[in-house]
Amino acid sequence: MDRTEAAAVDGEHPAPEAPAPDPERSRRRRRWVRRTVLVLLLVLLVPPLSVLAALRINYMGDPADGTHTRNRDALWLGHAWVDGRKKDADVTALARRLQGTGIRDLYVHSGPLEHDGTLPKSVYPRARWFIAAVHEKLPGIRVQAFLGDVLATEGPDGMRLDNPDTRAAVVRSSRQILDTGYEGIHLDLEPLHSGDRDYLTLLDALRRETRSRDALLSVASHQIDPLPALHSVAGTFTDHPKWWSQEFFGQVARRVDQIAVMSYDTAQPLESTYGGYVAQQTSLALEVTPPSTDLLMGLPFYWESNFDHWGHAETVPAAVRGVRLGLSRTDADRARFGVALYIDFAATDADWSAYKEDWVR
Repeated sequence: MDRTEAAAVDGEHPAPEAPAPDPERSRRRRRWVRRTVLVLLLVLLVPPLSVLAALRINYMGDPADGTHTRNRDALWLGHAWVDGRKKDADVTALARRLQGTGIRDLYVHSGPLEHDGTLPKSVYPRARWFIAAVHEKLPGIRVQAFLGDVLATEGPDGMRLDNPDTRAAVVRSSRQILDTGYEGIHLDLEPLHSGDRDYLTLLDALRRETRSRDALLSVASHQIDPLPALHSVAGTFTDHPKWWSQEFFGQVARRVDQIAVMSYDTAQPLESTYGGYVAQQTSLALEVTPPSTDLLMGLPFYWESNFDHWGHAETVPAAVRGVRLGLSRTDADRARFGVALYIDFAATDADWSAYKEDWVR
């Protein structure tokens, strides 16, 4: 007696036989899965691939003749120059390094500011020595105090610019360090979100102070939205807007003597896309920077390899070519323009050679 017959005798219902597989239905299901995967891949990959292709195209072409240094370049310097670690021989070596370049300004790290805006004098004990040594060995080079701090915009700790007392303390700290002999203030506050009215208020107060002393006011800026309102989209999904709107960049540029774009840490994977990105940033910045303000584009004089900064892509030659292309397309004859090199203690001989050969000439 088979199982079906036994089940019938025992009063049980026999188990139904499994239906025969439908080959056509299986093929339809497989086609549906493949198409769904393809659509998802297109949705995920086409936009970034299109952006990369556009940046690669933006890197093409020849820079205009004469798009080289205007002798308004700058160099960011580390803290060792003012805390006692550097000596006379180091300044002599620096003078040799800068000979024949277009560097006019040195931004020497002289902070950081405390979160309440104050600046202990103990953090820059050798500032007077360094300023005097530069003036002796590098006549015509200006020394600015590079001051910065972390802002409490994306975490609980940091400087709060919405506090009037904090802003007033930053102005007092700037007055204090200018008394040391610096010829300007170079301010770098990060992460600074686009549209921050308190930052603009601080710049207005600092500009009144620096102008009264015939000193410079300079700032390091975030990058500009490569796509309209991208900072808003990034802020919605990541709490880190990263970019400034072009309008806000212009508002900042009109309040300062110099603005240096931190045109590195872009996450670009290729030299060509990085250079195309720098060309775009240069054009966007030129469009809204008044002729009376020095615009400087940052060059990556350091090596890192991570998601934000691929060292094989973010090179000095790619950045310089991008700068020259953006300058050529937007305002090739602009006088108040330069590049800013970040940073002295991480720079290699290859970085310096590329800067001199491609930009200084």
